Amino acid sequence: MRLLLLQFLIGITLSTSIFAQKKPNIIVLFADDISARELPVYGSTKWSVPPQGGTTTDPQYRANTPVIDQMAKEGVYVKTAWATSSCSPSRAMMMTGRYAHIHKWWHLKDRGTWENPQGKKITYPLYKSSPATIGHIAQQGGYATYWAGKTQMSGVDQFGFDEGIFTPGEVKNKKNQYPYSDFKIKAKKVDGKRVLVNTDTDQIVKYYAQDGWYWQPHVQLMNHPEAENKFEWWPNTKEAKKEYGLHTYGPDVEMEYILAFMERKKKENKPFFVYHTSHLGHDGWNFFSRDTNVKTREKWPGTPKIKWKNGKYIRTQPKVTGDEGVYDTHNTVTDGGIHHHINYLDYQVWLYMNKLKELGEENNTIFIFCADNGTSGYGKSSYKSQRGAHVPLVIYAPGFNFTKKGEQDILVNISDILPTIAEIAGVEIPQEYEINGKSLMPYLTTKTDQHREWIYSYHKDKQLIRGKKVLIDGYGKYFDVTKNPADLISFPVITDWSKVSEAHRKEKEMLEKILPRYNNYEDEHDAP
Repeated sequence: MRLLLLQFLIGITLSTSIFAQKKPNIIVLFADDISARELPVYGSTKWSVPPQGGTTTDPQYRANTPVIDQMAKEGVYVKTAWATSSCSPSRAMMMTGRYAHIHKWWHLKDRGTWENPQGKKITYPLYKSSPATIGHIAQQGGYATYWAGKTQMSGVDQFGFDEGIFTPGEVKNKKNQYPYSDFKIKAKKVDGKRVLVNTDTDQIVKYYAQDGWYWQPHVQLMNHPEAENKFEWWPNTKEAKKEYGLHTYGPDVEMEYILAFMERKKKENKPFFVYHTSHLGHDGWNFFSRDTNVKTREKWPGTPKIKWKNGKYIRTQPKVTGDEGVYDTHNTVTDGGIHHHINYLDYQVWLYMNKLKELGEENNTIFIFCADNGTSGYGKSSYKSQRGAHVPLVIYAPGFNFTKKGEQDILVNISDILPTIAEIAGVEIPQEYEINGKSLMPYLTTKTDQHREWIYSYHKDKQLIRGKKVLIDGYGKYFDVTKNPADLISFPVITDWSKVSEAHRKEKEMLEKILPRYNNYEDEHDAP
């Protein structure tokens, strides 16, 4: 595998970047479990409702995203962008630009195995199946690279990122447990049975094991220039340890380190690539409550309170007191709800824009906002219609002469991000190395009105594919997608092909011929 990686890196060549004078910075903000319908700019008549998800038309639960709205209208936003229906395979698709027929990450709980040199079968590492990750591509293009947030994959130092800050969530290192927080859901034996316990309250809970990533978060630094070790728990200084506490919010810590990285690289006169895999949008245990009822507890813990006023955000400094599940947030934290998570993402995008202006890099940065799959309680893990795969995608680059603006009625796949970054960075990938994505740059910078003829998704052994007229979902149902329904998913089912156009029938045949290319779940489920 080392030889393969060496051969691949030798095979990569630097082509002439379309940005001849100065390579632009690239920021990818990859949000978690957020359907396109949750963002107001997409105009859906329905969105998700707290505390446990579902669907509503109640405006009080509608997200408010003035910054992303403006970016979408002044930049571009894609009407139909697809990921997969769950997190791990979408993150694999983003990281590699490839589908599961190569990397074998079929689903969160269904990943192909690989026999390591010690003879042990483990999850097939993405950096083994796909040595051309987005981090490696950016590095080859001369970029300083930073990964922040959720990981959901082992070997985080193998993906081409110079530095990182992780709020990992996954419980992996049993010998080196995080020392500063008891906000954990941990497995233990009670009366001889394995149960999950909230270590803050010692309550048995029906959930999944996790190290908290929102309030009083578990944080790890990678290759920080002031750290003593390659991987180091944060807080790692006297000052940081003094400030750390119940009021510390994981997404804020991530942003602090990201912005500091951007500032350092600006001083070094080096373009930067930030891959920000935020937890925001994902459910998480609400450690500020003792409620363990799966029907009443808050799926999405509250965020620090923010307010949009006179063109800027005002953030309330959190104040939290208490212990063992009984806490007082002193009216500084919102109620639970995914709309608050999306609002906070908008606040963080505002922070990005402010920092770029401060650094003089606003007009030399390409900012991409997207998500990994549909909203929990609505779209996540669903392969019905495009409920699970349909995600937001906004691209904002004010300093560049894009030929498109506002809503784009095209088909885009999350796998398209890697080759887009390669073209921006001036990196040419060898033809023999299969990439399933297609660069967006020709579409964004020329007069062409087409990008892709079809987009593809998967969920374990289920396949989904969509053209401009026909969608085939994971249940094998056919939908007419020539018109956009108000809720973005309720397309009419096609049952009588004699009642649709000849173009529909031709596209159906085309899509059916494509699916077998990627359908090796049963025969080649694991690593070669």
